[in-house]
Amino acid sequence: MSLPKAQSATWTFMDGEWHEGNVPMFGARTHAVWLGSSVFDGARAFEGVTPDLDLHCARVNTSAKVMYLKPTVSAEEMVAHTREGIKKFPAGTTLYIRPMYWAERAGSQSVRPDPESTRFALTLYDSPMQKPDGFAVTLSPFRRPTLDTAPVDAKTGCLYPNNARALFEAKSRGFDNCLVRDVIGNVAELANSNAFMAKDGVVFTPVANGTFLSGITRKRVIALLRDAGVQVVESVLRYAEFENADEIFSTGNASKVLPITRIGERALQPGPLFRKARQLYWDYAHS
Repeated sequence: MSLPKAQSATWTFMDGEWHEGNVPMFGARTHAVWLGSSVFDGARAFEGVTPDLDLHCARVNTSAKVMYLKPTVSAEEMVAHTREGIKKFPAGTTLYIRPMYWAERAGSQSVRPDPESTRFALTLYDSPMQKPDGFAVTLSPFRRPTLDTAPVDAKTGCLYPNNARALFEAKSRGFDNCLVRDVIGNVAELANSNAFMAKDGVVFTPVANGTFLSGITRKRVIALLRDAGVQVVESVLRYAEFENADEIFSTGNASKVLPITRIGERALQPGPLFRKARQLYWDYAHS
């Protein structure tokens, strides 16, 4: 049987060794495949830097505990393994860094994972970042769950099918992404990143209300802007406020800080507060 082909150059650290390519990791009875008990995090290596790598590695351990998995690798060890893995690629390769845990077996009552069966892998792969050319968004008909209905306080694989259907629906209408609301109708985030808007020189972002993960890059950008003297307000925001914003931009690990250049049928230009946020982040990353 041939091994599954990786989409790009890939190295995976698993069971104490490095393996090249898209290494098979699961069987048909693996609990994570069957019942969704997997968590992960995402960091980046680009232009010779790995901003907030330690925070991403620490967060995957927090996510594991939320999902009743047993973290087995310290954040410090993950960082060290990542440094080893980066050296396996040509210098300057833009990498996605993904530590993850999953349950191999079910516990008593098969829905529950067995924490003692928790496994770990660290995957690094060649993944270019999106250029800051801008993208188009719409309003999604789908909503974010609440903490009492889903593990929204963890970065877990079982949450992402909802994000995926929001993206599919948006793309079916000619948009690249979408703003997703919480259950009472306030904007929570984009389908795969956090959302910001600017109005009259003030930056606004949805308050972290327990329906979405307040991203590491989101928090970093808020702090950088405030340190630079920009007023940043975390508040309850409706879709109409984004429709009438002077600027809209996103933050997330995949491409860090990107401008949104269309909302519905309204065109926008990348504005000065987006450019300031992106430059501040790049300066921080290289510091």
